[in-house]
Order: sequence, then C-alpha cells, then structure tokens
Amino acid sequence: MKIIRTCREMQAYSHELKLKGENIGFVPTMGALHAGHLELVKRAKSENDVVVVSIFLNATQFHNQQDFEKYPRTLEKDSSLLFDMGVDVLFLPTHEELYPDDYKYRVQELDLSQELCGKYRPGHFEGVLTVVLKLLNLTQPTRAYFGEKDFQQLKLIEGMVSSFFLPLEVIGVPTIRESSGLALSSRNERLSSEQKQMAAKISEILKFSQTSTEAKEQLEKLGFQVEYVEDKMGRRLAAVYSNDVRLIDNVSL
Repeated sequence: MKIIRTCREMQAYSHELKLKGENIGFVPTMGALHAGHLELVKRAKSENDVVVVSIFLNATQFHNQQDFEKYPRTLEKDSSLLFDMGVDVLFLPTHEELYPDDYKYRVQELDLSQELCGKYRPGHFEGVLTVVLKLLNLTQPTRAYFGEKDFQQLKLIEGMVSSFFLPLEVIGVPTIRESSGLALSSRNERLSSEQKQMAAKISEILKFSQTSTEAKEQLEKLGFQVEYVEDKMGRRLAAVYSNDVRLIDNVSL
C-alpha cells in the first residue's frame, strides 16, 4: 500500500494513473474506520483498477470544538485494516496541506444545506463540501463512494459534482448496521453498552412510526434529546443526542 502525504504528490500520482487509462475509485474518510467504511472500500475495489482511501479529520466541518477533540483517532489500526483490504493508496494530508489558504475559499450551497443537520450545525456543510472538492481535485477519481447513513451529505455532494461539472460518478452505498439495527458510526465508540442498546432502537422507531411526529415523541420518551425527525427526499431522517454523542440515521419511506 502506497502512502502519500502531500497534495502535490497525490495529484501527480493520480494524473499518471489517468494517463495510463486506469480507473480510480476513491473513498474519503475521517478515520476511526468500521465495517461501513470497509464496505465502501469493497465496492470501490470491485469497480475500479486502483483504490485510493484518504484519512483526514477535517476540523472545518465541526461546529462543536469538543466534538472534534473527542473524535476517535485510530490511524495505526485504520492503516492495518486498509492494508489487509488491499487498498492501493492511502492519502494522509495535513490541515496545512489541504488548507494553504487558511480556509479563505469555501464552497457554499444555499438550499438543502440550510435544513436538517445544516440548521443545527452552522458551517458544517461548507466544511464538508470544501474539503470533498479539494480531495476530488487531488485524487481525480472515476468514482467516489459515500455511505447513505449521511444521506443529506450524499445529496449535497452529488449536487456539487453536477453543478461544477466534475468528471466522476458519485456512488451511494447502503448503510451498514450492527445486528441490533444500530447504524455503524465512528461516534459509536463513545457510547456505553447501555447507550448502544438504546441507540439500536432509533432505526426501528424511524421505520415503524406512522409519522415523523410520532417518531420524535417515541425517541424523546426513550430519553434522547431530539434535534429533528423529518420526512424529505423519500427518507425519514433524524438526529438525536445520547448524552453528548450526536447520532444520525435515516430509513427509506
């Protein structure tokens, strides 16, 4: 597995692959990898000649500084998992590499990004879209893979790629869940076993409630602090807090 740490080297390597006619599959991550990330890697491997995975904990998308500081950092374990998966390139840029402008230039979307998670996390999607655009420009993928758990994010990235005429395909991959029904998330590592048991009920409530209002009431009865439950884009989407851990999920309507 080749490890690249600078933007210049990543861009040059991608350009070389393109000249050879190689298809590049790209999986951007913030680390703390779990089976959901590995499913993205599997899909990328099955559809491309070369697979590039990035690990970059992007500070600009965190509305809450404490959330950023508490986010799990497991680079050694992550690298080993990717090596075992047969990933071709691991891209490990620093903040200084990706933001030489100190985040003066940003990508902003003025509609969907203002709702749902965007309503409660000002600036979050600016950070997401900005860093994803940078990573796509550097890796120059044929296909880029994102999980459907972050459904609003997926739709915004699809919109950005279309609006800026980027020559790649965005692939959404269905949410991977534990046997309990809990959607896999790096933040799950911060949950106690009791919190995990309770969080496993989120998807069940979203799926079987008659309305979003009913789902919200049931989640609150279980003790979750509910940010939102809304039906949009053919999905029922929710964001809740279990103590100080923010969890999101969605199910198809």
